[in-house]
Amino acid sequence: MNKKQALGLTAAAGACGLVLSRLARASRAIDFLGKSVVIFGGSRGLGLAIARQLADEGARLTLVARDAEELERARMDLEDRGAAAATVVCDIRERAQVDDAIARVMHEHGAIDVLINDAGITQAAPVEHMTLADFEDAMATHFWGPLYAIFAALPLMRRSGARRIVNISSIDAQIAVPHLVPYRAGAFALTGLSEGLSAELACEGFAVTTVNSIAARAPQIVDACRYGHSESIITPAVRIAIAMNGISPALTAKALTMAHRLMATRRLESGGYPMLR
Repeated sequence: MNKKQALGLTAAAGACGLVLSRLARASRAIDFLGKSVVIFGGSRGLGLAIARQLADEGARLTLVARDAEELERARMDLEDRGAAAATVVCDIRERAQVDDAIARVMHEHGAIDVLINDAGITQAAPVEHMTLADFEDAMATHFWGPLYAIFAALPLMRRSGARRIVNISSIDAQIAVPHLVPYRAGAFALTGLSEGLSAELACEGFAVTTVNSIAARAPQIVDACRYGHSESIITPAVRIAIAMNGISPALTAKALTMAHRLMATRRLESGGYPMLR
């Protein structure tokens, strides 16, 4: 076999692999029409954007969040789009409330096909301005809350359903961003949980998607869930940042240290460190 023939066979094999990969993706795809979808943190922001996308595809939605007024606005928003959604007021940090929320979904819809964890808070300040309570709140919201939801839903999802779980984490789970240490710790824990569950539950037909996002877009997340992707990094900027961190962690650390100093100087000049919740 000459070099030209070898290159031709290699190209053919690559094309065949691509086709098989796409066929495998298609075989795993689910249709959201009529599916029971629970979205923790679905009353605003990215969670609501995902709800709108799924509503357009005919999913039966349950939005779960702490703020009753925000939930009602989200319900009306979806109603204006011709979609109906149930709402449940629930503090994801409280396990009993999460258990009750999952029980209400089962009572209303009789099944849980898709569980999406998007509840979150952001506390922005240098670590010396943080308290232990800030870390406890971040861990309770980003790690323990999703774990409560997964533990409550898993036995029910095993009985029936599409067996899709989506955990929306952050780029902070892979790269340490200054002034967001509690948030980053919670995101790191959620990513570890999500990736571990993806490996363990695959043999039961579950697809667990971990979303590491900057400016994540709802259609991309919905498609990742649809096809059962284990990870969805979303943007080219995130991919580049993670790749650079993998190639040269020391260089990334220096860049982040410089960013921290610049942020600290600007915050001092502006007179403080606001906490975003």
